[in-house]
Amino acid sequence: MHAIAMNLKTLLIAAVVALLLVIGGASGIAYATGDDSEEQATGPGVEKAKSAALDYTNGGRVTGSEVGDEEGYYEIEVTHDDGSQVDVHLDRNFNVLDTKADHESPDDAKDGPNDD
Repeated sequence: MHAIAMNLKTLLIAAVVALLLVIGGASGIAYATGDDSEEQATGPGVEKAKSAALDYTNGGRVTGSEVGDEEGYYEIEVTHDDGSQVDVHLDRNFNVLDTKADHESPDDAKDGPNDD
């Protein structure tokens, strides 16, 4: 009976560890990029969202991506050749919900409020 209890305890611990790994992996997939990181959300859905955003904005380059954004399922940041940026919000089916100009320049992200 003691061996069965030990096996159940070991199995329970293994299940908890596996669950934590799954939750951690899902969090990594939904990781949103910001100016503090060069990593971007990845996966086939994100690639399709990037393509839809670039089509909608008539080009540019993707400089940020987020999954599970509060303004849409996907948020894709597109930077145009002139340096202007726009955030494109898409639903799960890659339909554009709205766009919003992003007025933060790369210098704003690096400089503090007292840097001149």
